[in-house]
Amino acid sequence: MFFNRIRNILFDLLSLFLPRVCICCGELLSEAEVEVCTRCRRRAPLTQMWQEPENVMMERFYGIVPVERASAFMWYTQGSPWRSVIHSLKYRRRWMTAVRMGEWYAHNLVEAGLLADVDAIVPVPLHWRRRARRGYNQAEYIALGMSRVSGVPVEFGAVVRAKDNPSQAQQSRYVRWSNVDSIFRVSHPERLRGRRVLLVDDVCTTGATISSCALAIVEACDGDVRIDMGALAMPMPRAMGV
Repeated sequence: MFFNRIRNILFDLLSLFLPRVCICCGELLSEAEVEVCTRCRRRAPLTQMWQEPENVMMERFYGIVPVERASAFMWYTQGSPWRSVIHSLKYRRRWMTAVRMGEWYAHNLVEAGLLADVDAIVPVPLHWRRRARRGYNQAEYIALGMSRVSGVPVEFGAVVRAKDNPSQAQQSRYVRWSNVDSIFRVSHPERLRGRRVLLVDDVCTTGATISSCALAIVEACDGDVRIDMGALAMPMPRAMGV
């Protein structure tokens, strides 16, 4: 009881000088809330793709990549506060937000039984120049959050980005696919061969980047690898003109 009172006092003092606010709506968080308030969490535009084996994201890869399972966690829509959240973890060094979002995503995948047979999580890598400019790779922290919940290890460095291709933002579908041709290299195929791999990225728009990474893995492992894909966010189909 005494220690609980001390903890509550310290929490109140900390909140006075360093208020904890929801990353989505900006409202003050309660002691029990982490990063996102309860109201925003309930209203989050989750895709529920992990409950639908044949979903919109899976359709992105038919005839392109031998993917067994694919899902995106939430819809990435214009005007949504969650779009700003995804943008902040990508460009504003909100690495802890990336970890928390990865944990939230993984809880849903675990409940659906989709991580039980996964052997390794592989974050889509950034080129070293872009990583140096940005300060970190957000996909790695999303993967770390997923690993915390699932216990599946993250394979860092097994795949590298050999070319610093132009940014994919605001590019057409054709340009996106042209930009990512042969940009990935598998430096340690022995870490992935014979395993089921979950390839993780922050946003999947056309699927060009994550597909290129997956194809590099399949080729390096001589086809002896099983590929799943996961993205933290994906534009709604009508926003992609399909």
